[in-house]
Amino acid sequence: MSSHTTASTDWQEHIAPDEAQRFERYAQQMVELQRRKSARHGNGRALHRKQIVAARGTLTVHANLPAFARHGLFAEPGAHEALVRLSNGGMDRAADKVPDVRGFAIKVLGVQGDSALGNGPATSQDFLLINQPKFAFPGSGEFVDFVLAASRGKGALLAYLLRRYGLIGGPRRLLRLLSSIGAKFSGYATAQLFSAVPIACGPYAVRLRLEPAAGNGDAASGSDFAADVSARLARQPLQWTLQLQPFTDERATPIEDASVNWVSPYTTVATLVLPQQDLASASGQVLQAQAEAGVFDPWQALAAHRPLGDVQRARKVIYFASQRERGAA
Repeated sequence: MSSHTTASTDWQEHIAPDEAQRFERYAQQMVELQRRKSARHGNGRALHRKQIVAARGTLTVHANLPAFARHGLFAEPGAHEALVRLSNGGMDRAADKVPDVRGFAIKVLGVQGDSALGNGPATSQDFLLINQPKFAFPGSGEFVDFVLAASRGKGALLAYLLRRYGLIGGPRRLLRLLSSIGAKFSGYATAQLFSAVPIACGPYAVRLRLEPAAGNGDAASGSDFAADVSARLARQPLQWTLQLQPFTDERATPIEDASVNWVSPYTTVATLVLPQQDLASASGQVLQAQAEAGVFDPWQALAAHRPLGDVQRARKVIYFASQRERGAA
């Protein structure tokens, strides 16, 4: 188990006076994008539109965790039913060979406690992870502007980057993005996945990581990730450890800047197991439809695990607007 002596409760969020208005504007812009893409692809999400697979599983919280981790879902050891949705991060239903951010969403059921939304008991604890340890942009504004520009094509994206970051900074930013997103993805069973942004853990703040078990097998041999995961689950269970990374100080582990990769150590707190299952069976297809129509949202959470930072606060507004647009809210 990693060292955890540096975990600190001395973190703060910094909320700008115009934040609520900006987030509403971002939500409206993303919904307009969502409508355009839904007219082409059918009803769906603004981002993470293409579902790879969904599967049922169990998240088992370990005993004897360090003090900073023993809050909310991790306060007591025990097993919880879970549903996972694997996805490509883009706004289109592109082939898996197209470079993209890859998403791994977990909905933990049977939780006990108040909701992070303040609307009564929590119905689930959702964790959203990607195959990147940090975001490409420090805040939600730059991210939304980038997505909107990218939705209008390569020419509009390049023009936006040049306008915002300059003749030298624009191409450099684009190369960094392409290098990050274009890095070879070994598959959902073998790649590390990260929350990339923080949540509360009681009075502490943490980020999360999923670490694949060696028994999951070798890297995917091709780019059909649905076929890869389905074939693995048809013959064996798949397993990951869930780890927490604590806030230590504002310089090394900033709450508001999502572009900084935290450097504090990880501590294992739980094990996620997807049992052997047939995703092509009748029950498997019902599960696929349930996940496709359902909600995976970091604000579907216990109050003890309230999402933190600018990106997470923007998600609260944008995700709800997107869910309402596709009829999921």
